[in-house]
Amino acid sequence: MSHKIDVAYVAGLARLELTPDEEHTFQQQLEMIVGYVEKIAGLDVSGIEPTLHGQARVNVFREDVVVPSLPRECFLANAPERAGFDFKLPKIVEDA
Repeated sequence: MSHKIDVAYVAGLARLELTPDEEHTFQQQLEMIVGYVEKIAGLDVSGIEPTLHGQARVNVFREDVVVPSLPRECFLANAPERAGFDFKLPKIVEDA
């Protein structure tokens, strides 16, 4: 079972401009990926228990303990500009 992927449509959603050669290349690559996923979907996994990780995991979090932080001046020394005790950064707004 093969699925045709509209590469031009997907590229438009991602706001990418592709050349015809790039569209052709990506078309072939995406069809191969979907074919591989279909192949995996056909495997019988009925006797396999679902897991989140390939290996057993234990709680890897450290105990939440309050410890002294570095002085504020150490952090602010790296700021390109400051506004009192805050970093001052340029406003970045992108038009959609």
